[in-house]
Amino acid sequence: MDIAKIKEITRDTDGWLSDREGELLYELAQNCKGRGVIVEIGSWKGKSTIWLAKGSEKGAKSKIYAIDPHTGSPEHGKKVWTYDEFRANIKKAGVEKMVIPIVKNSLEAVSEFEEPVELLFIDGAHEYEAVKSDLKAWFPKVIDGGIIAFHDSAGWGRWPGVEKAVVEHVYKSDKFRNVKFVQSITFGQKVSENNFTERLKNRYTLLLKIIADFGDGLHLPVPVRRIGKKILLLLK
Repeated sequence: MDIAKIKEITRDTDGWLSDREGELLYELAQNCKGRGVIVEIGSWKGKSTIWLAKGSEKGAKSKIYAIDPHTGSPEHGKKVWTYDEFRANIKKAGVEKMVIPIVKNSLEAVSEFEEPVELLFIDGAHEYEAVKSDLKAWFPKVIDGGIIAFHDSAGWGRWPGVEKAVVEHVYKSDKFRNVKFVQSITFGQKVSENNFTERLKNRYTLLLKIIADFGDGLHLPVPVRRIGKKILLLLK
C-alpha cells in the first residue's frame, strides 16, 4: 500500500499526528530488522498505530504492541473510553493481525512485558515526570541499536514537559546517537555509550531544534519559514 492510500485511511481517524509525522513512523517501522517488536505508548484512537503497522507490513512484519488504558490522560481533563473506536479504526485499516492492544498504562504493562523492543514510540501522558518515567521504565527493554521516538517534543506541537524530558534525557544523554527531529517528533538510536563526536552531533541537532522552535514562535511569514527550513535541512 502506498503512502497516499494510508493518508486517505487515516484522514478521518481522530488524533494529533500530521501526515509527515505519520510517514516518519512508517519509515522507522519499515526499517526495523525483526530483532524486536514495536511498542507504542499512547495509542488514542489508532492513527499512529496504523502508520506503524503499515510500515512494519512493508518491512520485517514486527508486531505492534499498542499500550493505552483508553481512558484519556490528565491533559484531557476527564475520563473517556476510546478502546472501541481504536479497535474499529484498526480493523478498518486492515492491520488487526499486526496490532496487539494492551489496555493498561505503560508502567503497568512494562512489568509483564518480556519481548525485546526494536522501536519504541512514546506518546503517553505529557507531563515531565510521566515522560521521564516512561523512558526510564522502557529503556532497558529496547535493544542496542533500537530507536526511541517521542511525539510532541519539538516544533509547533511541543509540550513543555515532553520537551524538557527529551532535552535532558536524550539530547544530553550518553545513551543516544543520531538524534533527529521531524516536526514534533524527536527520535534517536539507543547505544551502550555514545562517543564524543556523537555527543557533539546531538548537541548540534539540539541547537538546530532551538533555532527552528524560535522561528515557529515568531509566527514568521510562510515563505520565510520555508526558506529557513530548507537551510536547516542543508545543515543537517
